[in-house]
Amino acid sequence: MKQTPLAQVHRALGARMIDFHGYEMPVQYVGVLEEHRIVRSRVGLFDLSHMGEFELTGPGALETLSFITTNDPSKLRVGEIQYTMLTDKDGGIIDDILVYRIEEGFFLVVNASNTQKDYAWIERHLHNGTTLRNRTDELALIAVQGPYSAPLVEDVLPVSVGELKSYRFVDTTYKGHKIRLSRTGYTGEDGFELYFPNDLAVTLWDNLMEKGKRLGAAPIGLGARDTLRLEMRMPLYGNDIDQTTTPLEAGLARFVKFDKGDFIGRNALAAQREQGIGRKLVGFTMVDKGIPRQGYTLTNEQGEEIGHVTSGTHSPSLDHPIGMGYVPLDLSQPGTKINVMIRKKSARAEIVKGRFLNQKEGSK
Repeated sequence: MKQTPLAQVHRALGARMIDFHGYEMPVQYVGVLEEHRIVRSRVGLFDLSHMGEFELTGPGALETLSFITTNDPSKLRVGEIQYTMLTDKDGGIIDDILVYRIEEGFFLVVNASNTQKDYAWIERHLHNGTTLRNRTDELALIAVQGPYSAPLVEDVLPVSVGELKSYRFVDTTYKGHKIRLSRTGYTGEDGFELYFPNDLAVTLWDNLMEKGKRLGAAPIGLGARDTLRLEMRMPLYGNDIDQTTTPLEAGLARFVKFDKGDFIGRNALAAQREQGIGRKLVGFTMVDKGIPRQGYTLTNEQGEEIGHVTSGTHSPSLDHPIGMGYVPLDLSQPGTKINVMIRKKSARAEIVKGRFLNQKEGSK
């Protein structure tokens, strides 16, 4: 397994380590429930150095990026970030990524499980004069998430984040090294992500933890990261979206810009938009007892199979089981009753609209 620059730090903190897409990563320190609550109420630190980072530069960079992604990168100004997707010719989602507009071109952040696949895909479609550089092994990434994330970041870095809006970034310095600071995250809380050279990782982590003591900061593992994102209905690649699903089916149509010109998968997605989708990714809460888990069968009220749970957990914030899954379009309306097969028994659930957790509720 690969290790992040913070692997020894996690062990010293007593983290339970697991193999996560080829990386040895902390899944929890004191427990998922407690770590989840820390992020919702105070501030938590995540080691996300397993994520992939690329740079796309040169005179053909914009043309390349516009052709391989669903969103419109021409709308980005330097300092802005865009959520977008790589799709194949059939409209299937190869990955969902973040695009940063930098002076030299674009900085891409991709899912750890897809780093090699994404690099090969982008490399295949480079337009003339475009350079693709894989910086994954050079950079570490720490996420600072929670209601007290802003004062913690300002206490450690020479920045004022008051004017930094969501999905914006600034380049600053720390001990003479460049740090890219973005107001992004995967928890639904206010938060920041810091990209920097590997050799700064331990020093920066220790500084954040030390300065964060007064704010109740704590290290957070991948287990709580998953429950946090699920409460906010944020899709996870490999669970809720993959190459067998399209952005339209996943409820991500707003990130598909048909009017920008040609892009890979455009024809297939345009046809799907015209004909209508046959299924839709929905969120549901349990009516009966039981926790929905990935892979559990979904059925209609007649007991006929209609899909599977893509993500599910017991929500720590709501103290109630929640889940997501694809169902036929005619069963996707909020208020519709479906069933989840839990240990061969049918348990009732109800489809709900929007996020499971209101952001204001999450920050109490």
